[in-house]
Order: sequence, then C-alpha cells, then structure tokens
Amino acid sequence: MTATAVTDDTWENLVKPTTGFWFEEEVTEDFSVKIRIESMEHHSKSDFQDVQIITTSEFGRTLVLDHKTQSAARDEHIYHESLVHPALMMHPNPKNVYIGGGGEMGTAREILKHKSVEKCIMVDIDQVVCDLALTHLKQWSEGVNEDPRFQLFCEDAKAHLEQDTDTMYDVIIMDIADPIEAGPGIALYTRDFYKFAVSRLNVGGIIVTQSGPGSHFNVQSECCTTISRTLRSVFDHVYTYCSDIPSFGSNWAFNIATGVERITADMASEDVAINTLAEDVGKDLTYSLTGRTIAEIDQTIDERCVDGTILKFYDGVTHLGVFGLTKEIRTSLKNETRIMTLENPVFMH
Repeated sequence: MTATAVTDDTWENLVKPTTGFWFEEEVTEDFSVKIRIESMEHHSKSDFQDVQIITTSEFGRTLVLDHKTQSAARDEHIYHESLVHPALMMHPNPKNVYIGGGGEMGTAREILKHKSVEKCIMVDIDQVVCDLALTHLKQWSEGVNEDPRFQLFCEDAKAHLEQDTDTMYDVIIMDIADPIEAGPGIALYTRDFYKFAVSRLNVGGIIVTQSGPGSHFNVQSECCTTISRTLRSVFDHVYTYCSDIPSFGSNWAFNIATGVERITADMASEDVAINTLAEDVGKDLTYSLTGRTIAEIDQTIDERCVDGTILKFYDGVTHLGVFGLTKEIRTSLKNETRIMTLENPVFMH
C-alpha cells in the first residue's frame, strides 16, 4: 500500500492566504472553525483517503484525514483517554482488547497502560497512516510498537473480526472514521455489525465507539444519538458520555454498550428495546453517575494501571463530568428512533 505525494500547489485546497495560512474546517453546514497553520509536515493520498499532518499555532501537530481533524497534540490525550479508560475500568478484568481503526496509535497507547491486558489487536485499513504514526506522530505511538502485547494488522477491521473466529475479546474499541457518505467506516456503525460483535465478545464483554459531535446544537443532527439508539437495539445497557475536545470544534460523544440478554433471546428481532427505551436510557444515565463513587474510580485507576502511569484527563471527578449530560442531550437520547443500517444510514457532516 503506497502514498501518492501531493505537490505544493495543492496547498490552496487546504489553506487560504490572509494574514497568514489558515486551516478552515466545517463543523456543521453553517458553522466552521479556522486555525492558523505554522507548517505542513506531510501531505499525500493513500489508497483510502487524503492524509495531512500540519502544525497549528493553537493545537500543535495535527493529523487531518479527508480535510477533517482526527487528532491534535494539544488535546489528543482527552480523546484517547475518554475512549479507552471508562470502558476498560467498567470491565472487571480486561485481557484481550480489539481496536477497530486507531491508526495514530493513541488508543493502543492508553490500552497498554492497563496491567491486566495480555493482548491488544489493532486493525486499521490504512497502512500509510499507521506508518506515519511511527515516524511523524511519536507522541501518540510512543512505546506501542515495542510492547509485545500489541499486534497490528493493516486491513479491513470488519473482515478481520469475521475471519479470526478463534479470538474472543473482553473489550472491543471502535476508533474508526466518522460515518460519512462514501466513507470506508459506515458498515461498522450498523445494527448488523453490532449484532455480529456480540459473537466476538466474551461473557460480560464491552464495546465502546467514538460517536461524533456531542454538543447540544449537533448531538442529534449528527450521529451520536443514532449510534446510541442502534447499540441499544442490540445491547441491554448503553452509556453515553461527552468530552470537550477543542481541536474538533465541538464536544465529542462516545457510547459504551454491554449486556446481551435481549438480543440473544431474539436475534431476529428488528428492535428488542423499543418498548422500554426511555426507561432504559434513564436507568443507564443514572448508573453512570451513581454506580461507583469518585474514590472507587480513582482506586480502580491506581490498581489497574502500570506503576508510574499518570492520566492527564480521566479520573473519578472527570467521570462525573463527562457522564453528566445536559437535559437537552438526555432528552435527545430518549427521543431518538433511528437505527443505523446499510439500507438506512445516518451520515455526519
């Protein structure tokens, strides 16, 4: 798999000269953010996407895929700690962990901080991005490739799960591209995929996925509530939470799902949770905030993580903050009826 170099004359497709060079990115059709660029470190086209690494004055080195910010040095730890630690701390003893996507390797870095983890399998479709992580994004990938528990496959994440029927996982982490039209990741947000994922989880297993924008103005117009609703049609419990990630131009949402009594009782059902949706959302939101105390979460972090580990973002108090969703977002979760399928996808902007 190769990358095609992009010449300097394509800068005009990325930046607009005013009093300097600026990277402008739409958050919604009517709202965009603009960030001053200090330098362009890399620009190429892989077999799957346009790949750029820029340095901005505000957020430092930044990975940009298909003109969308994926990860920035100043706040990437917020995204990766948010994606990984709430789910792994919820599981009593995570040993085998699967990452779908995760090309810059920050997700693997956070998983490998857990002493209980014996195997971390990462499957990302784009080898160009994975290679760049080792050469240009060392803040993200530091120590990952040297850890004997880590194994990388550059191939389709869904196909890998389907073909490797011998390996079962305690936690599946979906760190894949947003569900955009014509994007490579849309199938990994569907009900069919989540039903299949159940078969790859050990008893008590957990799946967590990044879920797009999570601010009050875009949480329902994008894909967060639909992903939550889709997961809830398969899993007994779904916990939605949001973190402030400034380089994304919006709070960002995540969904953790666990418990499969309903779906295993009726695999053919189109929607096994519809009659109890509002009640289930309320119970899971309450559990997120009251199931464990601040002290218990902090103690779990200390017990689970490798000696000397310091998490910059996530602790017991932060947990209450990210799971403490506003009334508007909670209402959107309760009112969502859409379930993502290949026939009826919901795309992000």
